[in-house]
Amino acid sequence: MKKEAVQRRIRVLVAKPGLDGHDRGVLVLARAFRDSGMEVIYSGLLPSPDQVAQMAIDEDVDVVALSLLNGAHMTAFPRVKRLLDKLGGNDIVVVGGGIIPEEDKPKLLKLGITGLYGPGSSFEEIVEHVRARVSKERWKA
Repeated sequence: MKKEAVQRRIRVLVAKPGLDGHDRGVLVLARAFRDSGMEVIYSGLLPSPDQVAQMAIDEDVDVVALSLLNGAHMTAFPRVKRLLDKLGGNDIVVVGGGIIPEEDKPKLLKLGITGLYGPGSSFEEIVEHVRARVSKERWKA
C-alpha cells in the first residue's frame, strides 16, 4: 500500500443518481462508512448521473457508492461510470447497491461496478468490500 493510503482516510461519495427519493438506507450506509473511519460526502437527493460524476472528480473521492431502488440501475450506474472515465476518474472505484435483479449483476460487474448489495446486506461486508477494492485498485502499491 502506498504511504499516501496509510496517511489518509478513504473518501466515499454516496449518491442516489436520478429520480429516487428513498434515502433512508443510503443515509444509514453513509453512517456505516463514517463509523468505519471513512470520509463521507453525500450528494443529496436527486442528483443527475452527470452531477454525481462531476462531484466525484471535484471532491477527489476514492469511491462512488451508488444506490437505487427504482429500477434505473442499468441506466444510471453505467452512465456515472462512463462519465467518470470521460472526466479522468477511471481509477475511482464504483460500487452499487439497492434493488438489483440477479440477471443485471453480471452486466454491471462487466462494467466494473461491484458490490451490488441489496437490502439486508451486512454493513461490515460492504465496508470490507470497499476497503479491499480501494486498496487493490486505487492505492496500488
